[in-house]
Amino acid sequence: MRYSFLQLVKEGLRGQSGWTPVWRSPEPQRSYDVVIVGGGGHGLAAAYYLAREHGVRRVAVLERGWLGSGNTGRNTTVVRSNYFFPESARIYDFALRLYEELGRELNFNIMLSQRGMLMLAHTEHDLELMARSVNAMRVNGIDVELLDARQVRAEVPLLNFSADARYPIHGGFMQRRGGTARHDAVAWGYARGADALGVDLIQNCEVTGFHIEGDRVLGVTTNRGAIAAGAIGLTAAGHSGVLAAMAGFRLPIQSYALQAMVSEPIKPALHTVVLSTATGTYVSQSDKGELVFGAGIDLYPSYAQRGNLPVGEAVIAGLLEMFPSFRRLKLMRQWAGIVDVCWDYSPIIGPAPVQGLYLNCGWGTGGFKTIPAGGWALAHLLATGRH
Repeated sequence: MRYSFLQLVKEGLRGQSGWTPVWRSPEPQRSYDVVIVGGGGHGLAAAYYLAREHGVRRVAVLERGWLGSGNTGRNTTVVRSNYFFPESARIYDFALRLYEELGRELNFNIMLSQRGMLMLAHTEHDLELMARSVNAMRVNGIDVELLDARQVRAEVPLLNFSADARYPIHGGFMQRRGGTARHDAVAWGYARGADALGVDLIQNCEVTGFHIEGDRVLGVTTNRGAIAAGAIGLTAAGHSGVLAAMAGFRLPIQSYALQAMVSEPIKPALHTVVLSTATGTYVSQSDKGELVFGAGIDLYPSYAQRGNLPVGEAVIAGLLEMFPSFRRLKLMRQWAGIVDVCWDYSPIIGPAPVQGLYLNCGWGTGGFKTIPAGGWALAHLLATGRH
């Protein structure tokens, strides 16, 4: 149904009484075949693939806030698969291939924009290492290309190519299939798809403990009552360690804040995602014209979904080193997501020490990029008990 501007205003004032909800808001049942704890991208994707690929439809997704209120709604929306190690390349590229078909499959516009991902080399040594990385990625089947300084300048002429640049640009490499997707649209698309297949999406439902007998989990306790389950999947990102402690074991992960920020909107000026290997700062321009940028994680563990001035200053300095012409822009918003980092920066997808409990965690800064693959893999594990 199409709405005029006046109808949209009326609906807003009436509390949207005339709009059909995109998914149901059911009361939790007393038992399910599978309960997934965490209503972000990975949890919603796992529920969707459980129902679609494996026919498991007595599934509940429990989210203590609203769907996508965690890291899925607190990231910089970049998707790519230009990773060095074969295992990483395979799972990230599987995710990217699923992203490429996701809008059509879900009949929901996830606003995938394959505008490319450019990583900059700032020394001849950087460029030499990038050549090695590009060769390895190509062996792994990843589409990347090495660029010299002239080619980088042709791609992004606004970059700082001055003779006195602190980090001179010697070249870089590009994955043209990389880009961005709209984070909330990914969550909403999976939520609508899972709901249509019979999955119960239960918001404002916080897990407060696990019902464990012997060495097997039988269900969860929540602020909305106890729920029995044949199997339970944990997809709580930065709070995976908290839930694991409730179940009586410790995960080899640490939670950190990952900050990001957005500038005021400007006319289209940046047509790809750019990352500086010297500063770690990366930036893209949103469809609304805002510059969306961030860098690495904070250097101390935290559960605070906010940033701090020292890291913000370093991120902005990195941005202005790459693009001096952005120096007069105003900063509009700043936030942080909580990422769970394994010591080897690789995820954990597998059974927990408690039987019937399965893990999807440890993605670090790569969680949004791998939502389709992480959900698909966890769904297979929950349905079959096998990787």
